[in-house]
Amino acid sequence: MYTVPKLEDYSPAALDKAAAELLAALDAEAAAVADAKAFEDFRNRWMARKNGILTQINDTWLKSAPGPAKRDAGQKVNQLKAAVEERINAAQNKASASGSNAKFAAETVDISLPGVRRPLGVKHPVLRVLDELVDVFVKMGYSVAEGPEVESDYYNFEALNFPPNHPARDTQDTLFIAGQEQRQQRDRLLLRTHTSPVQIRSMERLRPPVRVICPGKVFRNDAPDATHSPMFHQIEGLCVDTNITFGDLKGTLEHAMHSLFGSSVKTSFRPSFFPFTEPSVEVSISCPFCGGKGCRPCKQSGWIELLGAGMVDPNVYGFVDYDAQKYSGFAFGMGIERLAMMKYDVDDIQQFFYGDMRFLEQFA
Repeated sequence: MYTVPKLEDYSPAALDKAAAELLAALDAEAAAVADAKAFEDFRNRWMARKNGILTQINDTWLKSAPGPAKRDAGQKVNQLKAAVEERINAAQNKASASGSNAKFAAETVDISLPGVRRPLGVKHPVLRVLDELVDVFVKMGYSVAEGPEVESDYYNFEALNFPPNHPARDTQDTLFIAGQEQRQQRDRLLLRTHTSPVQIRSMERLRPPVRVICPGKVFRNDAPDATHSPMFHQIEGLCVDTNITFGDLKGTLEHAMHSLFGSSVKTSFRPSFFPFTEPSVEVSISCPFCGGKGCRPCKQSGWIELLGAGMVDPNVYGFVDYDAQKYSGFAFGMGIERLAMMKYDVDDIQQFFYGDMRFLEQFA
């Protein structure tokens, strides 16, 4: 194996002889490189900073050369460095090509073997219920509308008849975007607390008759537990036209509940309050699990509360330039996770968001 000799004679002939011996050893070792491991050893032997051969010839030949010979020794050392780098690059290409061929040979596919079948995924239970609901209302002539999840105070509250001191504006419920203090209140940004802003945006864009459903994610400052999540899904609906009555609202929701849970379920409408509807109601259905007799899902009451609804408050029409004397309408909204929990008998809403395959595979 080649070792760097010390030079006693620095004449041009002596330098040429020493360089020829080094290049002969370099070519021999480069020719022996056959794989990536051999290349690493070869490169380190010749180019390592501490004790590589290039470092040795620089220390042994150049630094030890007498003053008159330093110029010739320096030129020769530079020529040798260029030659070593050239051989190193060639050896690297050779080792890479050899490794690629070996890898290709190792990965050769035996086409006589049966193929590997990938498992197919299934739709998430929340999205499955959401799509079922969308399909029910689309068949009734509703179109699907979407809107931004980061909304302004105007669309999320003001245009929906929420006065400035309404509790829903409190930071205990609403997630506001930071750094909005300098803006006017109606322009401040927040994460929408319901999909109702999409109804306002739809009415701004469309003239009656309007029939839209608004599915999507909403956000509230709720601590996660078995029945609450800071992010969940809603679907809301809006119908505005001439001569729309509360009877149309009842018929629409009864048809939707029958489509989802079967024709045997009954609906119950109880007076309630929402700022953007008047009159307002809370809608319950008879428990589809026990037929109204009382069980764990309905907490022994025989009824399950599902959604809120009501006739659109005339004040809302003022924000979208609708004639409240000419048009009337109804709106409703419901949480998808609540429906999915009831339909699939899930007792913890957080199961929908953990991503646990053992849970999700039950719905395959």
